[in-house]
Amino acid sequence: MRLVECVPNFSEGQDEKKIDSIVGEIRNTSGAWLLDVDPGADTNRTVVTFVGSPDAVLEAAFRAIKKASEIIDMREHKGEHPRMGAIDVCPFVPVRDVTMEDCVEIAKKLGARVAEELKIPVYLYEEAATEEKRRNLANIRKGEYEGLEDKLKDPEWKPDYGKAKFNEKSGAIVIGAREFLIAYNVNLNTRDRKLANKIAKNIRESGQPKKDEDGNILKDENGNVIRILGKLKATKAIGWYVEEYGIAQISINLINYKITPPHIAFEMVRKEAEDLGLRVTGSELVGLIPKEAMIEAGKYYLEKQGKSKGAPEGEIIHYGIKSLGLDELTVFNPEDKIIEYRINKEIDRLVDKSLIDFAEELSSDSPAPGGGSVAAYSGSIASGLISMVGNLTFGKKKYKDDWKEAEDISEKVQLLNQEFLELCDEDTEAFNGLMSAYKMKKDTEEQQERRNEMIQEATKRATEVPLTVMRKTLKVTELARNMAKIGNVNAISDIGVAVEMALASCHGASLNVRINLSSIEDEEFNHEVKREHDEIIEKIENLYEDVISIVNEKL
Repeated sequence: MRLVECVPNFSEGQDEKKIDSIVGEIRNTSGAWLLDVDPGADTNRTVVTFVGSPDAVLEAAFRAIKKASEIIDMREHKGEHPRMGAIDVCPFVPVRDVTMEDCVEIAKKLGARVAEELKIPVYLYEEAATEEKRRNLANIRKGEYEGLEDKLKDPEWKPDYGKAKFNEKSGAIVIGAREFLIAYNVNLNTRDRKLANKIAKNIRESGQPKKDEDGNILKDENGNVIRILGKLKATKAIGWYVEEYGIAQISINLINYKITPPHIAFEMVRKEAEDLGLRVTGSELVGLIPKEAMIEAGKYYLEKQGKSKGAPEGEIIHYGIKSLGLDELTVFNPEDKIIEYRINKEIDRLVDKSLIDFAEELSSDSPAPGGGSVAAYSGSIASGLISMVGNLTFGKKKYKDDWKEAEDISEKVQLLNQEFLELCDEDTEAFNGLMSAYKMKKDTEEQQERRNEMIQEATKRATEVPLTVMRKTLKVTELARNMAKIGNVNAISDIGVAVEMALASCHGASLNVRINLSSIEDEEFNHEVKREHDEIIEKIENLYEDVISIVNEKL
């Protein structure tokens, strides 16, 4: 499934009826899933997050923008957050099986349509920008709505789409394509906005102007303002007071969380606050966050506490939430705030079923899920057992010399665990894709040819999924051997069960590879798959014997 995320920001955060009317346009668009609606009364702004296919996301975004332009009047708008229009910004973000170029194309199509049909000036930013100075949203937004009429008179700020004509009611809109942005606020034990803003200037990448002893801004010989750069890369920040909470916050946009993740921003704000005699009390997420960012935060704090980073995913995320104080102001439910979890709630996944439901579905007359999904799930069970042994080894004085290796193995098998679970559903999807190909029309010679091509492509896909399971079972078995050598001897039988499950997973996946190969006409593909298949079988069976030998010696 090709997925694009869209995160439009609407200049309305107080009138629930208006907000519901806008998001209703998204809810009613087929192929789009509304994930999150985050209104702010003081900012008078609502951040909406939804995902869907490229075409569905484009259509839903236009409908929401159209509705917002009808019911929001910028002549009456006041709010803490910078803005230049009823729909201030509308970025597209690649999520699954789409490229940044795809998102740029969506942004341009939407921009052209908004300008033509709604008569709203449109600027393109970030990856969709038409020139370098327009990449930065702050540059485009400078002067905000109140300065927009004069800005449109400047030829350098001619809109990318639409006429340079001031739309009093709707202002202008900025549309673009970007990587995932995390909107993140850090809470302070003060009401002083100036102190919050001082911290924001110290941490944001753009920093602040350098001043002399008299407070005058310094410039270089070319007349450019000399700036003192902030401490965090890929970070924007301002300080504000939120009357709703009765506290000041550092409002942060992490424009690339892989450069500066939330936990690093949190710790930097904490240090800056301490220098001013303040204390950070917690933080707040606006919108959604990638799972990776929460995992990294959890691992960071687990390590600081001397605990193993090879813990289960849910436990790691729990540590991240509590350490960042994300539940200080409101309830923080990972199922609602982590984007991957929210998407999964909208999609009927096999791995989200209970064990009873899974077993019942297997036993029904439906051919999928079948042996391929069971093989993948067996690999997940093997991974979980190895991680358990690693966590029973880490922290025990008797095994102190092996803590680091046990932790490393646990982290690796936890990743494999998640990958096996994803393969459970991928196997079912591949089978369903093959069945769809067989159902294609074959009335004409052209239809027959196209049907055969699709059957061959789908069969290859149905072969590649179990082959991937086999590859991962080999990795799991190698890690089982390493854990068998150093792991807590009281849990050595669990390593034995793990390697039995890994071997069963590999043999089960092998059967699925072989049955599909017999239907594939591509001889080169067959040869390469058969060669790799045989190599994996030989290696895993030898590894299995090694691990069982170690287990038997220690029993």
